[in-house]
Amino acid sequence: MALSCYIFGASAHAQDNYEIQVYGADTVAPKTTMLELHSNFTAAGTKPLPGSKYAADGMYLTNHAEHETIEITRGITNWSEVGFYIFTSARDGDGWQWVGDHIRPRVRVPDSWHWPVGVSLSTEIGYQRPHYSTDTWTWEIRPIVDKTIGRWYFAVNPAFERSFHGRSVNQGVGFSPNAKIGYDFNKYISGGLEYYASYGSLHGFDSFHDQQRQFFPSVDLNVSPNWEINFGVGVGPSQPPII
Repeated sequence: MALSCYIFGASAHAQDNYEIQVYGADTVAPKTTMLELHSNFTAAGTKPLPGSKYAADGMYLTNHAEHETIEITRGITNWSEVGFYIFTSARDGDGWQWVGDHIRPRVRVPDSWHWPVGVSLSTEIGYQRPHYSTDTWTWEIRPIVDKTIGRWYFAVNPAFERSFHGRSVNQGVGFSPNAKIGYDFNKYISGGLEYYASYGSLHGFDSFHDQQRQFFPSVDLNVSPNWEINFGVGVGPSQPPII
């Protein structure tokens, strides 16, 4: 089982603030189920329009919103798995709300191929309610490459996203790269820096000012072979750091 807790300095669109994770290439062992809880809190997010409980884009407010996501992953073979997500959100005055669900099959290059890096491919499709996302039905394909060198760990996820229903349908495929650099201080504690971004449509990236970016200094605690805890605090390039 894994627990992750992330705090945002400002609202970002990368991964919709529900499941904040740079994936590694490994898959869950066959006939094994992994349960993960992702807890994300937005310290500074969208504010309401005067006389309304909605933000300017018609969405529910993200300011001081708590997102809890349950991720259940089942290993199918030694090179494949299927994950399922349950997204929820809570905010003062709104209570707990179901946001949506996604399903995520993934395959990887088997160890027997002896590639110099870990490689896998994830695809994710699902639904989110209209007041929580401007795009209700979306699809993502995520190539994953990672490598461990001594105590150092590197991972890159150049994700591609497509909306099938919502405001971004006409934008086609969008590009949202994620990356992580980590270092093992010992067998229990690792530290790292994670990067999440959304550059816009492949037809033409958004201007630099309009692109979404978040940096997360993070800590990974390997409590036991069956437990892992992750914690991070994220800020945008123009945002002050969070203490």
